[in-house]
Amino acid sequence: KEILEKYHDLFTLHWEGVIGNMGVPSQAEWEQLLTNCSAFLFYGMERFMSHVLLNWLVAMNIPKCRLVILLDLVRSQQSYQRITNSDIHKSRLHIALERPTETAMLLSLTGVGSVVATQWYTTLQENAERLEVLFENMLSFGKTTGQTVHVLQS
Repeated sequence: KEILEKYHDLFTLHWEGVIGNMGVPSQAEWEQLLTNCSAFLFYGMERFMSHVLLNWLVAMNIPKCRLVILLDLVRSQQSYQRITNSDIHKSRLHIALERPTETAMLLSLTGVGSVVATQWYTTLQENAERLEVLFENMLSFGKTTGQTVHVLQS
């Protein structure tokens, strides 16, 4: 919340989404958020694709979304239990499609222009630091997505 408030004035005037304990978005809410945005940020637990239905995402057409930032792959004991219970009902292929590279490919196929995503499990604090670097470079300094990713890699 602190990071969003810090950069609030640099965002477009239209910012909507789900923050904190507002509740878990339904599939319809995910669809509305993704199809009506020019940029989409997911900052959450486990794999982003574990929150949306695979069949639903691959059928989407979201060319207005130019950038998706996935700061996911954070694990707690509670999130691990949730994902383990969910994965029991999925095939190996389905679980494989939820990995970071495959998720980026699927989002690209739906029309997303750029995808910035974590590649391995991390902590909420490390993702907060990544978000700070992303916002500072893209919003304050006006760097491109590629330039900002290069800063993150350094």
